[in-house]
Amino acid sequence: MAVAFTKEESFETASETLIPDRPISPHPNLVTEAGLKALELNLSQAREAYEATLGIDDINERRRQGAAPLRDARYFAARLGTAQLMPAPTSSDTVAFGSLVTFEREDGRVQIYRIVGEDEADPKAGSISYVSPVARVLIGKAVGDVVDAGGQELEIIAIA
Repeated sequence: MAVAFTKEESFETASETLIPDRPISPHPNLVTEAGLKALELNLSQAREAYEATLGIDDINERRRQGAAPLRDARYFAARLGTAQLMPAPTSSDTVAFGSLVTFEREDGRVQIYRIVGEDEADPKAGSISYVSPVARVLIGKAVGDVVDAGGQELEIIAIA
């Protein structure tokens, strides 16, 4: 067969399908039960999204459409493989992984956050990663303790 009749991928098309992997944190992959379920769901959804691209006839378009779901599937599979399920806190005496902490800032704002794993952290939804600067200074502290977080004092007013 003559080369003129084969379909070859252009350099531009090839580079569009190469998406760098999502960075994996160097910290232990601690998760709550809800975080573990979310990782499982995200992996399932990424696999489904990738499988949906397999029906695309044009190979270049299939690669373009499948690149992100395939990258996400690799990421969530890796995160599931390293996930360390942490038990729910058994005491509300001190702040721990999984605790719901209420604290007051110097300016009078009261904030409530659950301390969770990196993949499940969403400050807008009320959860922060256990490796975040605020969580790091709160863990191990008790109600009434005042901690310094980035030059601002936080007083712990409740732990659940």
